[in-house]
Amino acid sequence: MNTPATKKEIPQDKHLRRGLDLIKRSFKIRPASHGIAITGACLFSISAVALTRVLGYATDEIIIPTLDQNSLDHRQLWIAFTLIIVVGMSRGLGAFLRRYFLAGARYGTELVWRRQLFNQYLDLPMSFHRKKSPGELLAHADNDMMIASLALMPLAFTVGTFFLSIVALINLFLIHPAIACIALILFPLLAGMNQVYSKRVITPASDVQEAVGNTSALVHESFDGILVVKSLGRSEQEVQRLRASADQIRNHRISVGRLRAIFEPAIYALPNFGVIGLLMVGTWLIDKESLTIGELVSAIALFGILAFPMRIAGIFFEELPRSVVALDRIDEILQLEINQKKNTGTNKINEAAVNLKIEGLEARYEDQLILDNINFTITSGEIVALVGPTGVGKSTIADMIGGLQKPSAGKVLLDNIPLEAIDSQQRNKVLAIAFQESFLFADTVEENILLGRNFNNDDVAEALETAQAADFVNELPNGIKTRLGERGVTLSGGQRQRITLARALVGKPKVIFLDDSTSSVDPVIEKRILDNLRSHSDITLLIVAHRLSTIKLADRIIFFNDGKIEGTGTHEELMNIHSYSTLVKAYETNGEIQ
Repeated sequence: MNTPATKKEIPQDKHLRRGLDLIKRSFKIRPASHGIAITGACLFSISAVALTRVLGYATDEIIIPTLDQNSLDHRQLWIAFTLIIVVGMSRGLGAFLRRYFLAGARYGTELVWRRQLFNQYLDLPMSFHRKKSPGELLAHADNDMMIASLALMPLAFTVGTFFLSIVALINLFLIHPAIACIALILFPLLAGMNQVYSKRVITPASDVQEAVGNTSALVHESFDGILVVKSLGRSEQEVQRLRASADQIRNHRISVGRLRAIFEPAIYALPNFGVIGLLMVGTWLIDKESLTIGELVSAIALFGILAFPMRIAGIFFEELPRSVVALDRIDEILQLEINQKKNTGTNKINEAAVNLKIEGLEARYEDQLILDNINFTITSGEIVALVGPTGVGKSTIADMIGGLQKPSAGKVLLDNIPLEAIDSQQRNKVLAIAFQESFLFADTVEENILLGRNFNNDDVAEALETAQAADFVNELPNGIKTRLGERGVTLSGGQRQRITLARALVGKPKVIFLDDSTSSVDPVIEKRILDNLRSHSDITLLIVAHRLSTIKLADRIIFFNDGKIEGTGTHEELMNIHSYSTLVKAYETNGEIQ
């Protein structure tokens, strides 16, 4: 079962630097979108400050004279009206540019990162995927990806906030130096509170992200193994396991919420204390006739609009560590070395008769040697069975022949051409592998066989006939158009294997590797399948066999033991090898070979 990943601690003083690196990477991906969004944020800030000056102008030139003289200056009214409309439209344009292009920058960056991660998943060898749970991989592609780009959303607003602070301070100095002094006290306090809050929230916010990723993996694992959980009566224990993981998320989020409850009200309240100070100082300055009422109104309005942008900046610094942690988890995958060449070959092979050759093949899992100097050749039309104890490396050979894993040494050749040097489309047409695991999608039988490939109805029908699946498929409610349940749950194990076998056989490949892909099929049906394949004299067939009936059908047997080929020949010839005869007799005793 899945266990929570070990968290890598990042020193707090490095979060900002790592966050800036995240932003830099996004800028490289979508520079224009970020640039326009920041321009829009700055335009919004200038307009917000300009609006306070318009309010001050309207107070001094329209409201106060009207109250004093009991007459309205229509010219000044229209000027103020026009200015408010112009400033409002400018502010709206700035908000639109900031929101629209920042969303484009964020989701454009996320799209590039998702593609990079998806391509990495495809390129990484099967050894990687066997070590990772589907839930963990899904958490990287979904939750981690979303959180990694989350800090980009308030980025332009944060830059605009700093710009707003500068413009507002200049504007306050133009109004009166004494008013600006209040701002010089207020701005650092707001910035300081945001800084303290950001530092305090780093650890619990990062813990939330780690806990969410771990819980996502656990949930996926539980759903994936629901049959095991229910059949063994482990539902309550599974609920407790998930509850414990969810409790970690709750506890960390409560910690974040507690910090928000302390700091957010203070951040919102601080500008109001500034307004009180402004009223006191401003009244005194008005009394001394060194400040107008309109200028005081402008300053108060300016202080009133500072709290929200400062809070957005706080959100940015709050989300930054979470995004860094999420991106680190993604980078762990992206930075894995792929010791596997891309399928960029251009060589063509003769499809009339294809030989399969294994030359000096070696396979390692970390420091463990699985296969050691494996050499054999299978000629066109030959049926060869691979026999050996469990874990000897037979499926590893299937991975290497299928190009899913690169050998530590040696080559796999088709028609004497290395696998990676062959044109990928032709290789996929000529070579097919049917694995023991019969995975089916929640789609129709037809789509499960085609998988988007361009084959006609006759090709599909012939593949079903060869795989001995035509009869039961025709009996389904809608025949080949019947939609299967998730993972083919509506079919039996043998039926699922025959559908996946038909998937491998469609299009008449010349080299077929059956990796124990008929283990759930009745021996009589298995014999019919192999007889059907044998009827095609130009097919090169390699079978991982565990049944005596299957072994005896092969033209030749390759016996593996301790990661090496211990013998090659017919069943009767290999019975002279003690380890082979012991294995066969043990299988016969257990009923595994019939």
